[in-house]
Amino acid sequence: MIAITLLSRLLPALAALVLALPAQAQTYPSRPIRLIVPIAVGSVTDVIMRAAAPELGSRLSPIIVENKGGASGIPGAQSCAQAAPDGYTLCLVYHSTMSINPLIFDHLPYDPDKDFVPITNLFLLVEGLFVSTSLGADSVADLKKVVQAKPNAFNYGTLGPGSYPDLFLRWVNKEWGTDIVGVPYRGGGPIAQELVAGQLQIAKMGVGNFLGLLATGKIKPLAVTSLKRSPLLPDVPTFAEAGLPYPGFGWWGLAAPKGTPAPIIARLNAEFVRVFTDPKFTAFLEKQAVVPAAGPQADFIAFLKQDRRDAEMLVKIANTPKSEYKAE
Repeated sequence: MIAITLLSRLLPALAALVLALPAQAQTYPSRPIRLIVPIAVGSVTDVIMRAAAPELGSRLSPIIVENKGGASGIPGAQSCAQAAPDGYTLCLVYHSTMSINPLIFDHLPYDPDKDFVPITNLFLLVEGLFVSTSLGADSVADLKKVVQAKPNAFNYGTLGPGSYPDLFLRWVNKEWGTDIVGVPYRGGGPIAQELVAGQLQIAKMGVGNFLGLLATGKIKPLAVTSLKRSPLLPDVPTFAEAGLPYPGFGWWGLAAPKGTPAPIIARLNAEFVRVFTDPKFTAFLEKQAVVPAAGPQADFIAFLKQDRRDAEMLVKIANTPKSEYKAE
């Protein structure tokens, strides 16, 4: 009898909730949407999302970009995971937040598999290995000789322990027998500026962070991660051509907090894909040295599964032990 009474009380509330979900989707969006970008202002990813915001805003609601850089994207991911699942907080995610962090950190303040709904991939990074011209290295072979002569004399920019740039550094130090020092920053923009300023001597980040600084004559690209040479740097060899057999590539995609209604996810996928596949915007993306990759939600889900497998290989070859995550 008690069970029947409780059920009779719950049924109207459940029915109201079920009816509210389609209504919420029909009126969405009715206020500004917060987009959490887990990297510093001025980085190529930040530049891209701020360029996309007006286009998206005209089709949805005003997009407010909120930067939460540093610590391999963990603070940004945590903030997004803890947000209300109502479509008014969106998360930019990338290889560190979704694939690498769960492999190298214990007790993350978020779970990439349980706390997010993937929406769409956005773009793939073309990364470059850049050095200060003060090193006198004109090729990867030259750089190897320079750093092996002074194994612990040089600094290299990372996005924090376990970040994609950090894994590459661990691999280089292991392969070359060096002890290049990793220095953490909140984004590729600050890293590029510090390379020009001479605080760093080596960096591997998205090419778009460095293009405007090449005219200073203080930095030099030695290799790019793409399968073919970048039309933006046609004289720079690929990693394979330069003798750097390092696998993997960077990417950025869109997700929302778990529990965000499916109709809202579908709307967001449609609008972001529309913008990121528009010919004018893809031409802009290519000038930022990234490859457009927006598409169906199912494709992004499959991509994430493969990226996690690739990350397992990268973590293994970098000989990276698992460690306790400590908030900054």
